[in-house]
Amino acid sequence: MTEPAGRSCSTPVEPEWHAASRLRGLAAQSVAQLPRMHPHMLRYTFLITMLDAVVDLRDMRIAARHADPRTTMRYDRARNNLDRHPDYILAAYIASGT
Repeated sequence: MTEPAGRSCSTPVEPEWHAASRLRGLAAQSVAQLPRMHPHMLRYTFLITMLDAVVDLRDMRIAARHADPRTTMRYDRARNNLDRHPDYILAAYIASGT
């Protein structure tokens, strides 16, 4: 069986470092300058996207492999937003009459 690129399935995939090196080379050749990337940016993006998708903090902590929930809470940019405070959510629920 072959893949679309014509490689057989038994052909090993290139090492990650080689792929990263090729991407850096392509970025250097491009007209637009890309910001310097590091692994923590991917981790940060992963956790912020989970927050935007309203994933439970406990599930985020497990996915990020944080031992302490306070570490995960540092990623929550809107933790001081009163609209998300449980008292305000409860008050809105009671005021809606449902």
